[in-house]
Amino acid sequence: METTLDRPHRRMRDSALWGMVLAAAVALAAIGLHALPRVGIFSALILSIVLGMAVGNTVAIPEAWRPGIQFSLKRVLRLAIILLGLQLSFTQVGQIGVRGMAVVAGSLLGTFLFTVWLGARLGVERKLTQLIAAGSSICGASAVIAANVVTRGRDEDVAYGVAVVTVFGSVSMFVYPLLPRLLHLTPMAFGLWTGASIHEVAQVIAAAFQDGAVSGQFGTISKLARVMLLAPMVLALGVIDARRNAAGAKLNPRSIPIPWFVLGFVAMIGVNTWNIIPMEIKTTLIAANQFLLALSLAAMGLETSFAKLKRAGARPMLLGAGAWLFISAFSYLLVRLFY
Repeated sequence: METTLDRPHRRMRDSALWGMVLAAAVALAAIGLHALPRVGIFSALILSIVLGMAVGNTVAIPEAWRPGIQFSLKRVLRLAIILLGLQLSFTQVGQIGVRGMAVVAGSLLGTFLFTVWLGARLGVERKLTQLIAAGSSICGASAVIAANVVTRGRDEDVAYGVAVVTVFGSVSMFVYPLLPRLLHLTPMAFGLWTGASIHEVAQVIAAAFQDGAVSGQFGTISKLARVMLLAPMVLALGVIDARRNAAGAKLNPRSIPIPWFVLGFVAMIGVNTWNIIPMEIKTTLIAANQFLLALSLAAMGLETSFAKLKRAGARPMLLGAGAWLFISAFSYLLVRLFY
């Protein structure tokens, strides 16, 4: 029998549930829009955060719903990142070889360091700089939200970071297919260049296959190899953050924030590599995970304030532009050097 004391807790649970329902509705709307011909050039993830921001800044969301939105943003997101590992395998990395991996890793590390340096020169806040650096150097929106678990930036920082990498990744998606002949790149080299430098997986696929099947295959594989480096990069950010907080004192290993979801991500790559999960179940999990990612980003959009974004100014966008130009040029030079 429910007591009088139980009723407030039940109301709180019900209110939190409505927050998750709202985020889910926004995510489903984004997935529906993604299915439309012209809107479909933008991923369902990007549409989710855009729609979430539109709803969150125009509709008065009850405060009692916020816990459900926060649950979607944090807990569901970590589960979704773990399941992303089912789309990768260690075998795929081997297909681009040592030279290809050198291009991918060199582009990632160089871009991250350059973006952090440029952010300091431009006066962009450190946490936002790290998020833009992660998104530009690794895999766009997914890297931004994964890195934020360690950097602990504000929701507005995450939204700004996602917006920046989306804008310039989209530019690459349309510009790169015009360049392979001009830059004298073979299909293999062009595919590797797209995978090593364009931000989102979907953007890489859209650009690389414009130059044919060989280019598309190498673009996809090199991009997935780059995504695999998400785990060590997030772990490295955790160590850097812990050292900064130690302020010159001896670093306590226990103070290092271990993003356990990243270890789960690596474990799922192993599961996929050795085909532990039947294909039918894996296909279902991958499809479900797209919804979980969309749900998390919808929640992020709902929690983002346009007013706070405006206060960030134009410097983060300039930082994103600098990072985009750097990774495009630097990865191209590496491709020409190795190929």
